[in-house]
Amino acid sequence: MAGSRILIVDDQHLFAESLKTFLTNYADDLDVVGIAGNGEVAVGMARALAPDIILMDVHMPVMNGVEATRRILSAHPEMRVIMLSTYDEDDYVRQALTHGASGYLLKDISPTELIASIRALRGGVLQISPQIAAKLIQGLHDDDGAVVRKVAQKFEWFDSLTRREREIFSLLATGYDNDQIAEKLGIAEQTVRNHVSIIYSKLNVHDRFQIIQLANQIRYHEE
Repeated sequence: MAGSRILIVDDQHLFAESLKTFLTNYADDLDVVGIAGNGEVAVGMARALAPDIILMDVHMPVMNGVEATRRILSAHPEMRVIMLSTYDEDDYVRQALTHGASGYLLKDISPTELIASIRALRGGVLQISPQIAAKLIQGLHDDDGAVVRKVAQKFEWFDSLTRREREIFSLLATGYDNDQIAEKLGIAEQTVRNHVSIIYSKLNVHDRFQIIQLANQIRYHEE
């Protein structure tokens, strides 16, 4: 597995050093090339060190992670940024992803899960904590007719889904598996599998990660 150069950006020095130590000791394919204490320093270090992936804190002094992400990716679109935050504020999530961040994870993620997320990111898979994904797709259900109409006007593929398919679409994007969807909706697992197959066919997608990406498109374009 080819290695990746990692830049850690966090104003909590102990957290950053601990993360560096863990990645160094447990991921031979990840090379931590530097640590930045705020977004402004990160912009300069990204230019100087050319990391492949940046683990970016959101709340920092001098320049926050969202603005740093915007500046870095404007100048270096080939880099990947994963936001790491203690919070799941909608505004920060949407701003970061709109500016090109490839993921938004909460800091309560385990180190081994973070390593897996970094490796998955190299394969082009968007990385979003389940709690955050749930917020990103809130408002997609038919219980708010105005929201559904607005979304349908902008995304023809959404309008092609039935009410039940929209419910399952939302749950898929939140990270539910087929068993959990069946239990939540009170339907058979085979029925869920049938609906998922139809949704994939209608939307021309192949996995749940693409479902999450479509859900994000809706949130980005909400007025």
